[in-house]
Amino acid sequence: MHDFSPTEYKLVCLATGQEFEDEGWSLGSPFTKEPTLIRAVYAKKQLEVKDDGCGLYKFRDWLPIKRELKCSSSPVTYKSKGLAKALGLENLYITFNGYWPEKGATMQTCSFKETEAYSVCARTAADCDKILVVASAGNTARAFAKVCSDNNIKLLLSVPEDNIGALWFEEPLNDCVKVIACEKGGDYFDAIRLGDMALQSPKFYAEGGAKNIARRDGMATTVLSAVTTIGRIPDYYFQAVGSGTGAIAAWEANLRLIEDGRFGNNLMKLMVSQNAPFLPMYDAWRVDSRAMLPYDADKARRDAEIISAKVLSNRKPPYGLCGGLYDALKATGGNVLMATNLQAQKAKKLFLDTEGRDIYSAPSVALASLIKEINAGHIDKKATIMLNVTGGGEKEFMEGKNIWYKKPDAIFPLDTEADAVIEKAEALFA
Repeated sequence: MHDFSPTEYKLVCLATGQEFEDEGWSLGSPFTKEPTLIRAVYAKKQLEVKDDGCGLYKFRDWLPIKRELKCSSSPVTYKSKGLAKALGLENLYITFNGYWPEKGATMQTCSFKETEAYSVCARTAADCDKILVVASAGNTARAFAKVCSDNNIKLLLSVPEDNIGALWFEEPLNDCVKVIACEKGGDYFDAIRLGDMALQSPKFYAEGGAKNIARRDGMATTVLSAVTTIGRIPDYYFQAVGSGTGAIAAWEANLRLIEDGRFGNNLMKLMVSQNAPFLPMYDAWRVDSRAMLPYDADKARRDAEIISAKVLSNRKPPYGLCGGLYDALKATGGNVLMATNLQAQKAKKLFLDTEGRDIYSAPSVALASLIKEINAGHIDKKATIMLNVTGGGEKEFMEGKNIWYKKPDAIFPLDTEADAVIEKAEALFA
């Protein structure tokens, strides 16, 4: 193992521009009451990609970490031949997050959520005695469970019972990981509410979602992988979004890479897509509204049930706040697109036929949107395009393995009171 020292960085309030020190787990700004993200400002302005076999941590210059954890893997970027030919594109680059050993991709949860989990959990000190709380609709839960299990970090996961099938693993988890679920019919928003109730206990602390710089900068490694492989900042960035956090992270990485000075100074257009009929950000963007439009809770749950990419069903995304997705789209001249289940299904088959790998529904939505933009004549065929394939290779990873599923340690009705959640959650770690 190489010598490791914590990354040097300060934090900046995006609403006021004031810099301040990270107190260890800062999730907000001390300078304003208005909703705003904070951002890491790294001491090293030029990224030095390490080649010491440390997985995701080869990008550690731009990760806000106190330590390195074992078993991490990095996104892998390659120039497409098959898919590019089928779409008539000259410079299509695929950033693959998942399991594809032949390409050097070895994420064992088959999702780019690993980039978040290895960064967030490495932001914690090794002697932290509180319990991390993460709410998720699927892939994030699996990634955090795997990382925390492998590295003996206490974790309380809150998930919808309907999505519990996403909690599959190669082997049983370490006892430090516990799962609570909201009953059938609940969605991601209900899981967040359940987790928030547990957080009323001083024994737990919030992972923080989009507000956590480590989550965004972990996801930003997809862009670092692409740009250091291509040698320049792309013209377009395509990704499917549930919260939009990955696209915000892509914009932030883009700004750092411009400051680096070696990769050009263009802002890649963020082309983000949602899975119809669950389209809250698409609908808001269409009418140029910074605020999300009203979305009836029952309709939102029904729409979330219909979409094939369940991970894209976030009802309260970091869209309108300072430094959020709305600002990222405005700054980069980006757009919010949409694709139906059928369009995503066709895109998924096209990827398998042309690139030879199975991909998840979410990146299939992104690819479907790219296809629609090409067919509409909106994209120059010579443009440098980054397609962020946020998950894939599950079929190959599972082949010949006895897969183990984590069952919930407790299931709660949708109208549960906080006291019951706190009592049960604390008891799980007693």
